[in-house]
Amino acid sequence: MANSIPFYKTQLEKHQTEVSVIKKQLLLYSMLRLTIFLITGFAIYLMLPNWKIAIAIGVLGLVVFLFLLSKYTNKKAKRELHKSLAHINGEELKIASGDFHHRKTGEQFQDPIHFYSLDIDLFGKGSFFQYINRTSSSEGESQLADALKANNISHIEDRQEAIKELSNKTEWTQLYAGTASLIKTETPAPTIIKWLKTHQTFIPKHMTWATWLFTLISVSLLALAIFEVIGISFFGYWIFAGLGITGMYLKNINTLALNADKTKDTFRQYASLLLQIENETFTSKLLQEKQQKIQSENKKASAIFSEFSKCLDALDNRNNLFGAILGNGYLLLDIKNAYKVEQWISTYATKVEDWFEVVSFFDAYNSLGNYAFNHQEQTYPEISKENAVIDAKDLGHPLLDKTKRINSNVYIKNQEFFIVTGANMAGKSTFLRTVSLHIVMANMGLPVCATSSTYSPVKLITSMRTSDSLTDDSSYFFSELTRLKFIVDEILKEPYFIILDEILKGTNSTDKAIGSRKFVEKLVAGNATGIIATHDLSLCEISEELNEVKNYYFDAEIVNDELYFDYKFKKGICQNMNASFLLKKMEIVD
Repeated sequence: MANSIPFYKTQLEKHQTEVSVIKKQLLLYSMLRLTIFLITGFAIYLMLPNWKIAIAIGVLGLVVFLFLLSKYTNKKAKRELHKSLAHINGEELKIASGDFHHRKTGEQFQDPIHFYSLDIDLFGKGSFFQYINRTSSSEGESQLADALKANNISHIEDRQEAIKELSNKTEWTQLYAGTASLIKTETPAPTIIKWLKTHQTFIPKHMTWATWLFTLISVSLLALAIFEVIGISFFGYWIFAGLGITGMYLKNINTLALNADKTKDTFRQYASLLLQIENETFTSKLLQEKQQKIQSENKKASAIFSEFSKCLDALDNRNNLFGAILGNGYLLLDIKNAYKVEQWISTYATKVEDWFEVVSFFDAYNSLGNYAFNHQEQTYPEISKENAVIDAKDLGHPLLDKTKRINSNVYIKNQEFFIVTGANMAGKSTFLRTVSLHIVMANMGLPVCATSSTYSPVKLITSMRTSDSLTDDSSYFFSELTRLKFIVDEILKEPYFIILDEILKGTNSTDKAIGSRKFVEKLVAGNATGIIATHDLSLCEISEELNEVKNYYFDAEIVNDELYFDYKFKKGICQNMNASFLLKKMEIVD
């Protein structure tokens, strides 16, 4: 696997060069089109006395002009793709340098009552989501957020294999993202799925042959009028018959056309992405399953989507004089096009959701593969059902600067409970979020920020941040109790890894000490596994009574009248607190 930074630099230079080359080609095609237009116009002017030659020149000039226009359009599309790919690689280099706070934060996915997302900075400014998100669609973005919040401990190895494979297909994942970014869709996939499933067919089946019969009659009348068998006025009046028939369905056709206009870009985009998925070779079980999900038809899903996109385009092209008057008056075009759209909906409406899901899945999982490619020094946890829940060497927080980050060795057995003490700013909260993120990332199938890790899958539940709700008339203390009650109820259903940070902050110190002790005792009695950080050293006494409880700490020292932190995770009880020192140092107290 290539090193990420040199790879991005090479790709950035490659795509920037392509953009520059294509820009020159576009200028050439523009000049050629102008030249052909002028030459054709001048030649027609010279040959006007001989109208047959003039028409031939005009037709030939038009053909060449349209050919050059087609080449120009294709080159322009390639330029936009290369510009998108250059932007993607430029962004990767910025993110690698720590500059990612301008990207989408995912705040809309934040859920205060979720098992852990609020506590561990999963979403928001500077969040893990903001750091790893590379999705190009709102549906992929939602699926990535769902994966982060899933708390799913089944089939982890399958997800690991899928992410490993995608991490080795970075050019493909970038092409997928670049293609997805080119078309801005107006209507989200869930809205489209709802429309397709609830659409009521209004064009009867007999109209499929009736429209062609009507067209045949129109063509016949025109031929008879040309050969003066009937008067041209009769052919002219025939248009009202077609407009009358179309008028019977006009209201429903207008509604269908409005939906077509809103969805055609989405189907065009998804068709190109489905084609990329179909044409790629995958070896991991999960990716193969997703690929097979869109290959169950006699026709490929990409071809089916392209077909529907063309049907929607045809219906949307009715807003012109030919389509609205002549097309409907003589050919019943609106009815024909609406019938094709409805037939497609009747055939595929129940399958579109699966195809959309596959496209969104790859959009989301490409972000995970991209993370693995960017962090090749990290390790995929070995999934084990042994006694240790987490046995990680050099475990660190993935968002911290690795040149300054202090890592820790963490070994916690099933049904063990750690009490972590330490001075303010010594690293307790960061440690709790590091362990939490290890569990979340491991469950997703991602590599974790450690040199090695053995992991027994477990769901995570935390209580680290609580806020009072003025709108719900809830006090801070009541909010804390509500969260703790939620934890107690959940662990009765299945095992969880519990992470707590200074619980019962909303009451006095005596109540807090008594309440915290009883709560930890209850968790241990319930065979819970987890960690609690606290400033209350009296809580550490539980370890003398319960073998399952272990004491650890983060230390602070005063060296040359300066506060010094080593951020190292140590066994024992902290003896050095720093609040009074800081108050004096900042001249808040004497």
